[in-house]
Amino acid sequence: MGGSRRTRWLSGRLRWAVLVLWLCGQGALLCPEGCQCAWESGTVRCANAGLREVPAGIPRDTVTLHLEGNQISAIPDGAFQDLPRLRDLYLSHNRIESLSPGAFRHLSPELQLLDLSDNRLRQANREDFGPTRAKTRLYHNPWHCTCALQELMETLNLEAETVNGIVCESSARGGEHAGQPLVKLLDAGVNFCSLQRKTTDVAMLVTMFAWFTMVIAYVVYYVRQNQAEARRHMEYLKSLPSPHKTPTETDTLSTGF
Repeated sequence: MGGSRRTRWLSGRLRWAVLVLWLCGQGALLCPEGCQCAWESGTVRCANAGLREVPAGIPRDTVTLHLEGNQISAIPDGAFQDLPRLRDLYLSHNRIESLSPGAFRHLSPELQLLDLSDNRLRQANREDFGPTRAKTRLYHNPWHCTCALQELMETLNLEAETVNGIVCESSARGGEHAGQPLVKLLDAGVNFCSLQRKTTDVAMLVTMFAWFTMVIAYVVYYVRQNQAEARRHMEYLKSLPSPHKTPTETDTLSTGF
């Protein structure tokens, strides 16, 4: 009986050991290479890992994702759409130059913080961010201030403490506003969208004038062609020989008398 009891005890311990090893193996597989995953808090740390793109295989239960301090240069469309519990997303101190259309459109509605500070972003628009209401950091980027960026500023929930760090390196008006915080320009009455509308109106007028000029030129050409054709036809008719008069019987009798 003692041997049988010991065997059952060893068998139970062995099953537990196998289960623990299996769970550890599963955890290692779920955590992306170069990252550290804290399953209890849902935190995935991939900071300063030399990453050039958003890693694949980020656990679906991730709550906080650290990707700062890498060499990521672009955010593809839907990069974080499979993270329904994501609450904090850190992407600062990368080399992000562009956002694909809809890059953040499918973010979790639970997202509270989106950090894109200290990157190389020059342009962005509302379509890139979708309906997110997360507190957003965009400071310390070489922004080219345009109507699209103005509309984005009015849409996003920007972090109040860092909004003055969104500075125009250049703008749609050349170097006129270089080095000035965008929010202060907007408060002072600068409207990049009105400039765009004026430019669009001028372009439309130029296009309409060009179209009208083409129509007039075609009408003039058509009239001149018809006139030339009419002259050629008249000259042709004049060049034809005149028909000879055929003598009649009356003419013959008259001649006889």
